[in-house]
Amino acid sequence: MNHSNLQARIAAAIPRGLSVAVPILAERASNAEVWDSDGRRYIDFAGGISVLNVGHRHPRVIAAVEEQLRKLTHTCFQVTPYEPYIRLAERLNQIVPGAFSKKTILFSTGAEAVENAIKIARCYTGRPAIIAFSGAFHGRTMMALALTGKMAPYKVGFGPMFPDVFHAPFPSPYRGVSTADSLRALDALFMSAVDPARVAAIIIEPVQGEGGFHVAPFDFLRELRALCDRHGIVFVADEVQTGFGRTGRMFAVEHAGVAPDLIAMAKSLAGGFPLSAVTGRAEVMDAPAPGGLGGTYAGSPVACAAALAVLDVMKDENLLARAENLGATVAQRLRAMRDGGRLQCIGDVRGLGAMQAMELVNDHATKEPAPELAKKVVANSAARGLIVISCGVYSNVIRIMVPLTASAETVDEGLAILESALADATAAG
Repeated sequence: MNHSNLQARIAAAIPRGLSVAVPILAERASNAEVWDSDGRRYIDFAGGISVLNVGHRHPRVIAAVEEQLRKLTHTCFQVTPYEPYIRLAERLNQIVPGAFSKKTILFSTGAEAVENAIKIARCYTGRPAIIAFSGAFHGRTMMALALTGKMAPYKVGFGPMFPDVFHAPFPSPYRGVSTADSLRALDALFMSAVDPARVAAIIIEPVQGEGGFHVAPFDFLRELRALCDRHGIVFVADEVQTGFGRTGRMFAVEHAGVAPDLIAMAKSLAGGFPLSAVTGRAEVMDAPAPGGLGGTYAGSPVACAAALAVLDVMKDENLLARAENLGATVAQRLRAMRDGGRLQCIGDVRGLGAMQAMELVNDHATKEPAPELAKKVVANSAARGLIVISCGVYSNVIRIMVPLTASAETVDEGLAILESALADATAAG
């Protein structure tokens, strides 16, 4: 379909608040490839925003879904429970880090998981306040939006935000914010803005997604764990984008040896089907009274069947090791682009496992962000057959979330396209 026709149809039928990064009409997909309605092939480096760690339409996921479709598609777990929900909760309780009893509740979206994690923390502690971090993205519903640490485009026009939400700076060595700086800011927050005895939870992404793929230093995560223990605060890890192998561990906090009280997860949990979860300490999870948690579509049996298959695929295909190898390949190639002398616009390369990104700047010395260049790279890549998207507080970061199941040849082809697209965007000024 002609791009202008597609954009006209979208503009006429869909509100402008829902923006489109790559204006093609996706027709079908397999593993790390997408074909549009004209039959043109694209390599997928976006993965549906880290939803497709096991690739598009993994055969075992599709088989599990087809089998479940022949049984039942919905009863609402609160009305009549079903086996896939219970079995998935049992498996998540086993794989989430922490040597303590755990329980799991399922929902549909990442924002819903975050909202309920906050509800559970508030109910357990009897406290109102929440601490999040600058650059964070926790969702688009109102509490999740209050937690999100980026104003445009997420918060503009939607205020006022929920009260008793405070933000501290997220460590970012490239932008001059150290672990010590962030910890001092938290101390200042406790002295000037909120009594720690009023704080129900601290929520953090172990690697920021929309914020620009900043990796939380492992010592910082351990210090947060200790701080929460000192003050009776619930430590919540938002693993919506980082979970299920993206960083080379099932959950990114495992790199730091940290066990959060609650983990919010979604995206790659069900391999393309809407499903999210909150898993955590049994005594914390049990704080809300019967009927205090739930949702009509929460924990769809079809999505649960998909998720169980995803967990099997991750184990049987050794995707955690593949994520580490894939991340090393991507990081090495991005650094070679930066250090080769031709692409001076690459200011920083960072990430964890297969969650890698490059930050584009107009000047290495000043680190002035280059958001317009990032837009050109996305457009140039699409024109060459590569789907890639940007992120970052300044919208100047190109992130790579290629499925962990992608072949080495496909990844190499995509990286070559990305380099060419960046070189042309730079040459065009």
